Amino acid sequence: MSDYLHESFLPPPRLLMGPGPINCDPRVLRAMSYQLVGQFDPAMTRCMTETMALYRGVFKTKNPWTFIVDSTARGGIEAAMVSLLNPGDKVVVPVFGRFGLLLKEIAERCGALVHTLDLEWGQVAQPEQIEAAIHRFNPKLVALVQGDTSTTMCQPLADIGPMCFDMGVLTYCDATASLGGNGFRTDEWKISAVTAGLQKCLSGPSGSAPITLSSQAVDEINKRRHVEAGIKAAHHIEATGSRINSNYFDLAMIMDYWGEERLNHHTEATSMLYGARECARILLEEGVDNAVARHKQNGDALAAGLRAMGLTLYGDQSQRMNNVVGVYIPEHVNGDRVRQQMLEDFGIEIGTSFGPLHGVIWRIGTMGYNARRSAVLQTLASLEQCLLLNGLKLPAGAAVRQALTVYQ
Repeated sequence: MSDYLHESFLPPPRLLMGPGPINCDPRVLRAMSYQLVGQFDPAMTRCMTETMALYRGVFKTKNPWTFIVDSTARGGIEAAMVSLLNPGDKVVVPVFGRFGLLLKEIAERCGALVHTLDLEWGQVAQPEQIEAAIHRFNPKLVALVQGDTSTTMCQPLADIGPMCFDMGVLTYCDATASLGGNGFRTDEWKISAVTAGLQKCLSGPSGSAPITLSSQAVDEINKRRHVEAGIKAAHHIEATGSRINSNYFDLAMIMDYWGEERLNHHTEATSMLYGARECARILLEEGVDNAVARHKQNGDALAAGLRAMGLTLYGDQSQRMNNVVGVYIPEHVNGDRVRQQMLEDFGIEIGTSFGPLHGVIWRIGTMGYNARRSAVLQTLASLEQCLLLNGLKLPAGAAVRQALTVYQ
């Protein structure tokens, strides 16, 4: 214990090429180092307002209610679900990986009646499957994951969102792992509520959950608007719906905090707000479509290099996320040992997966600040050396050469 008192924690240098988190953009780290101001300081509230405007660009929306939930991405998911769902509401969840199962669990914890579309992992849901489920179950909400990093699949939404809207069904999308690296058009796709995180394609740390809410979602949430007794004033009118079953994740109260009245809900996570603002600014400076193209190019280069080693990619490659590639661990190779060698000898982190895919595939990410040529080439060269050391026969140098052809 005494040693800890005299030494600051110094993290080892790592190149994070797993499914997330990733290395932060240095500009985000710099922004997070700035001094704090009071939560109702005019500079602070201006920063909040500017952050809302920036994330409208990130989500490609005109939704006024686009803001930050002070939480990891999972807290953003829970805030959306607990605020939209009353106990007994029906929900349809397509499940094609671990994070579809997470949506199912959170909806059940909200007291909802959940109907799942259980899909083969490595595939995605088709619009007609969701349409049939809506006709069968008559849900209030369809909850989807856009990019499920456990399987590396990216769910198309361009047809599903408008279909649900026309059928009078709300949609919620978890875009934690996909926003900024895969196309997302909230308004065009008519998605009712979307949440994300910073630690994937947005080049930041975990700890802030950007969210955007359509007018339909806001109307639904405001049916349950409640003001805490300690700050309630005479002009505040309670909604007639049941109170949202969480205080911290009550989006009606959080909107009151981000809105003009600035009703105190919690003390804003100031340093995270600075970082979240900078993440959005950097993305918009590059251009969202340019960032998506960058993620695709680097993901394609990584995939091409892995194939050139003779490795087999996992899942339907036509539906793969731009920013995470799944690859089967070769027979007779200890996947965990290779990951350990990558970390200890080369300072590079790659991931395995969950559940039925644990120990079956590696997941290698090219996202955010790490979606760049040098990181991809370094990862491929290091993985090749580890596989050679573990007795796998492969064409030396082919992976890097093939990746370079993608860049050229």
